[in-house]
Amino acid sequence: MFIDETTIKLIAGKGGDGCTSFRREKCRPMMGPDGGNGGKGADIIFEVDKGLKTLIDLRYQKIVKAEKGENGKGSDRNGKNATDVIIKVPEGTTLIDLDTNLVIVDLIKDKEQFVVAHGGRGGRGNKAFATHENPAPKISEKGEPGEERIIKCELKVLADVGLVGMPSVGKSTLLALISSSKPKIAAYHFTTLNPNLGVVKLKDHRSFVMADLPGLIENASEGAGLGHKFLKHAMRTRVIAHVIDMGAFEGRNPINDYEIIRKEIENYSEKLAKKKEIIIANKMDLPNALENLKKFKKKYPNLPIIGISALNNENVNEALFMIADVLDEIKNEPLYDEEVTEDHVFYKFKKEKPYTITNDNGVWVIKGKEIEKLFMMTRFEEDESVMRFARKLRGMGVEDELEKAGAKRGDEVQILDYVFVFKD
Repeated sequence: MFIDETTIKLIAGKGGDGCTSFRREKCRPMMGPDGGNGGKGADIIFEVDKGLKTLIDLRYQKIVKAEKGENGKGSDRNGKNATDVIIKVPEGTTLIDLDTNLVIVDLIKDKEQFVVAHGGRGGRGNKAFATHENPAPKISEKGEPGEERIIKCELKVLADVGLVGMPSVGKSTLLALISSSKPKIAAYHFTTLNPNLGVVKLKDHRSFVMADLPGLIENASEGAGLGHKFLKHAMRTRVIAHVIDMGAFEGRNPINDYEIIRKEIENYSEKLAKKKEIIIANKMDLPNALENLKKFKKKYPNLPIIGISALNNENVNEALFMIADVLDEIKNEPLYDEEVTEDHVFYKFKKEKPYTITNDNGVWVIKGKEIEKLFMMTRFEEDESVMRFARKLRGMGVEDELEKAGAKRGDEVQILDYVFVFKD
């Protein structure tokens, strides 16, 4: 089954907890802290495997949860890092964060890897907190939570040339003729349901990848028929090869067919509409083909066009050389603009606060990733950990901001699902 789109939730591994421990040996008291650090939680990594052609392995895997790091132990024993989770995907897989709608990464090279969800770092044991002023700290950290993301995996096939056209115009026949690809071909009216790829090798040793993309119908850009199934796979191609039934089989009008395809491409993407195009006038062996070709050239005199008969293998090599010459002139361009990718940084002159404070029915609610992470890594059963948490909040200006917002001593303050009393 060809699956080219799926949504999945990723939960990276939590870091292991640090340990609060003191070395104790007979007749040797006060030997100091020896609590080890927790191990790092597992990352979730996506890796390209060129042997895969579909996302079917992820179709029914709605949640991927990685393992947590091992907890630290006494006697200076650090916890072991968790083993990373590797998810293999086909070449041409794009990962999109559904919370931001930004492209995380576009995976196009075999064996390419990318960490999509980072595992949390291990919490520090009490030995790591020892200082000259406090040589025996009774404090350690819990492990950092792993990153959680809901992502969309979208496969756009990798091809230099995309064969587009109405159903049954001969795209599959042409691809089968010029490559080792084995697309379904039938004597009845039907359309290809999945993209088929074939490697074309010419006598002058040039080669390129050609894709037979699902046939279009009118209003495909709005989801009619196969709709986006065709259009998104055309986005990676450098050249669009319009295959047109110039013999007007089944009473078709070649000019109308071309105009319908162009309209759907333009409605879908301006970037796709600007790609270089070549017209392959197929079925020139039929009686009306020559007359229809003359009418087409008169209507579109500036379009590069070449007549072929895929059935009889007539003029096919000339068409392939024509395509190869056009490809030689076109450079590879990134599929996505920089502005829609996560690694594009917008610099701001005014630094925003890393948290927000709101009042919900008399309870002051504090939200912010850094504060919430600090909260989850704090051991509230240890007095020194609680004091450190309070110092951190004070250093971030939380107390001052609460007072500016109108909070009074004795008011309730909430972080995540926990409620505290605002005290001195």
